[in-house]
Amino acid sequence: MRLLLDTQIYLWYLADSPKLSSAARQEIADADAVLVSAASIWEAAIKIGIGRLRVAVAVPELVAGIEASGFVELPVSARHAAAVAALALHHRDPFDRLLVAQALAEPARLLTADPMLKRYAELVELV
Repeated sequence: MRLLLDTQIYLWYLADSPKLSSAARQEIADADAVLVSAASIWEAAIKIGIGRLRVAVAVPELVAGIEASGFVELPVSARHAAAVAALALHHRDPFDRLLVAQALAEPARLLTADPMLKRYAELVELV
């Protein structure tokens, strides 16, 4: 099974946050591959820059954390970007919509803490 972590889940993982359940941690550990989208790094960089997100590490460490965690970086492709057009407007956040599109296109199960995203597909898993 391939997993795609949404931005919040990735940040919780890196911070070893208690908000990430032991069941979610085990699912990540058991996955065949764990993907982190370049869109998540972009989202975090923007939110850190405008003061809407505080994390204990700088953006370069978020990038380095992908490989250090044994995860795989998922670039944003034109195919991913185009897949956003087919999504219903359940959610207006462009980063979350892109993550859903990537999960559908890859395919990979998207782990998220955002209940709004569950409306998109069975591949979206609320943790």
